[in-house]
Amino acid sequence: MVYIIGIGLLVIMGLALLIFMVKEAFENNVLSHTFSFSSFPHDREPLKIFFISDIHKRIIHPSIIEKGKGNADLVIIGGDLLEKKVPMERVTQNLQRLKEIGPVFFVWGNNDYDVKEEQLISLLKNTNVRMIRNESLLLGSSEKSIALIGIDDIAMEKDDLEAALVNTENAKFKILLSHNPSIMDQLNKNTFIPFILSGHTHGGQIHILGYSPYKRGGIRTKEGMIQLISNGYGTSHLPLRLGAKPEVHVITLKKG
Repeated sequence: MVYIIGIGLLVIMGLALLIFMVKEAFENNVLSHTFSFSSFPHDREPLKIFFISDIHKRIIHPSIIEKGKGNADLVIIGGDLLEKKVPMERVTQNLQRLKEIGPVFFVWGNNDYDVKEEQLISLLKNTNVRMIRNESLLLGSSEKSIALIGIDDIAMEKDDLEAALVNTENAKFKILLSHNPSIMDQLNKNTFIPFILSGHTHGGQIHILGYSPYKRGGIRTKEGMIQLISNGYGTSHLPLRLGAKPEVHVITLKKG
């Protein structure tokens, strides 16, 4: 009898944990960050970025969009916009919602290759989302220019940092967009980039007794460079999280 009760309690505890993990996976958390840089363009207004990574199967909740409206100059999708079997109608809906915040820019993640490359490129063009792929683009006038530098996915061995940095030498400030945070291994004092945005790891997604294959997202620094690694918004495999809450970010970059 005691054995049966014990098994029953374990089952109840397991179900309760499962429900908690599902609930956590579908939270809508918006984190705010402010970073000051001495190299940020003089007399330029602060740049405000809405950053979202690893959407995967999720539908972006309207509350996320409302918190971004009026608080961001542009939107950056840090890869894994989708994965295999995600309906393109859902992806289109997510992009249209993000465009309510501001112009949208996209870098590739590993799961974005789960669909045909041409299909995703066509969707991005049709929704006026700018893809930045082993290249850069400049925001602002020459004396206040900020380079958005985007590289293709490292895990898929499609990244080319050297190509992405072409024509950025005169930029007053540089922001590197890399789905995979391991880009930091390629950066040093000779390829110094003040600010880097990444995702990919989901912050470990599930931590059991404090253990997970990846660390939780957060701020990392290396030789004066700052990297923000997001836990991401969606999940891979199972819609479960534990100890690594989903998140999107409103980021302010300014002179300081």
